[in-house]
Amino acid sequence: TEGLSPAELFGSSPVTVVVTAEPDTWDTDASSCLGCGQFVDWDRMPDLEQQADIPGDILTKPKKELKRLAREGYWASSRELRARVYHQLIQQVTCRLVTPDALVYADVASRLFGKQSVSSHPLPDFLEGCSMPTYCLTLEGVTALRKILICIGNLFPDITYSPALPALVALLLHYSQGEAQCFENISRLIASNAPHTSYIDQSFLAHQASCMTFGDLANKHCPAAHRLIASTSENVFEVYSEWLSWLFHDLPFSYAIRIFDVYLLEGQKVLYRIALALLKQYRLSVTATELEGTDIKADLQAFMQNIGEHVPVDKLLERAFGIRLFSRKEIWLLQLANRKALMERGITMVQSRQSFHLAVDLHNFTSSIVTAQEMRIIWSWIPERFSLFPPLLLFSTSEDGCSLQRFYSCCEGYEPTVLLIKNTEGEVCGAFLSSDWSERRKSGATSGFFGTGECFVFTVRPEMERYEWVFIKKPELAKAVPRSRPRSRSPSPAPASLLSSSPHGAGSSSSHLRVPAPPHTKGRLSPFLAIRHFLLPSKTASMFMSGSREGIIIGGGGGRALALDSELLRGRTEPCETFDNPPLCQEDFKVQLLEAWGFQNT
Repeated sequence: TEGLSPAELFGSSPVTVVVTAEPDTWDTDASSCLGCGQFVDWDRMPDLEQQADIPGDILTKPKKELKRLAREGYWASSRELRARVYHQLIQQVTCRLVTPDALVYADVASRLFGKQSVSSHPLPDFLEGCSMPTYCLTLEGVTALRKILICIGNLFPDITYSPALPALVALLLHYSQGEAQCFENISRLIASNAPHTSYIDQSFLAHQASCMTFGDLANKHCPAAHRLIASTSENVFEVYSEWLSWLFHDLPFSYAIRIFDVYLLEGQKVLYRIALALLKQYRLSVTATELEGTDIKADLQAFMQNIGEHVPVDKLLERAFGIRLFSRKEIWLLQLANRKALMERGITMVQSRQSFHLAVDLHNFTSSIVTAQEMRIIWSWIPERFSLFPPLLLFSTSEDGCSLQRFYSCCEGYEPTVLLIKNTEGEVCGAFLSSDWSERRKSGATSGFFGTGECFVFTVRPEMERYEWVFIKKPELAKAVPRSRPRSRSPSPAPASLLSSSPHGAGSSSSHLRVPAPPHTKGRLSPFLAIRHFLLPSKTASMFMSGSREGIIIGGGGGRALALDSELLRGRTEPCETFDNPPLCQEDFKVQLLEAWGFQNT
């Protein structure tokens, strides 16, 4: 037979198999009655699955039990079991009323491919530049993969970008009775409308938002790896934009299929978990010195391809499920916030590929307190949706004077802000503050605490360290709020003692609860990590930021992480329960310089 190159079969997309010629016509029904595995080159497959007795009640077990079995690799015992489980689980996915099924595929495929060769049908535009893993499929399997993708492009015209789709179809083909069944099942995942759950990103906007969400989660759950990447890469977001490719392109089949097992039951959240576990494992295998001068994206890809040398798949999944993420709803809110920020940058639903550079250039950044390199590390700590925008100096004591009221007037209208403080001893610390300072006025004359769990405090000199909301590392301490529960309020500080030591906590008395319910602004998203989403074990757990005429307090419970007086000249820092931080510099200090930075998003 005459050989065809991958480019001839798949257009511009790279393929991982050598392809030979095929018949000029495609019979869409010839293989529909064969068992699963018909598209697989078993000589090239690892020896993974055996035929085994399948318990008759396996598919009637409760979902919680099915999750446990999937996590433990139970489906791997039998190809037939996996095929049956996959089909039933996908048939149970709630999806749009009009979703193409196997009969639609047979009709459309017959119409599209009746008398034409493979090369006459280009892949859909939404796969431009996407990798095309084939996981040991035969020539017939690669042809079926291509046909299914072309039919998806024909029947789902709203898909504009979906880099994970080819890998998911290829994996499903291993366990489908035919092309039509594979098409029907992948169509149900595409058309899923389950609340707070998504399976497949279908636009560049959604894909970029997922990448940003992974970056946010890596920032919080893999701080050592995140710091390593931030210190060795000019563009951290570009590194994280490959996270789905780690799972469904770079990892070998034996790992990818185990991930697919749990993905069908648990949705995209489980992919975040596993990618975070991979990132943690990568950090254990490298040092900053080894990465100097290397392409970290290529190094991560090589690590994923050789993952078997580092951690077995069972141990990887065990570590992934040991990572305590927030609820699916909370992650969904973060994803929506990231989408909104991307739309503010001009990315639309119909945009197929990135047309401009998203990363902020900090080379021309000028501050009287921190260097550009220090600001780059601070910028890597803040949520992805804000780091899309360049920093904007809002207030500086060297230019605007030492006036708290001037500070408020300069910062109001900007959300979030970054506070930088340099004391007379040369120590530098600060805080990322998630809410507009105008929130302080919404509870009357004596302002209470406000802000969200995205607030954090940090030190820059003598050492750089970040201290996040205590529930980032221990989310199990806070439970999701039942819908009927009234919103909790945060305690107010005691204004008269802003800079005094507070062994019993700032404003810990229950008589000072003054934070109002947030306004229901039309079209405004509920904030990610808003305290009303959680049942917190103590009132001090949400003392993020507070401002009054007497001064500023950041953090509370057992002390204040930062407290500044009304003249912005004197400050105090103590350990506090909100951020579980040590003192950020010497406890009582004099301010030499203070800057507040916002985000230039207009």
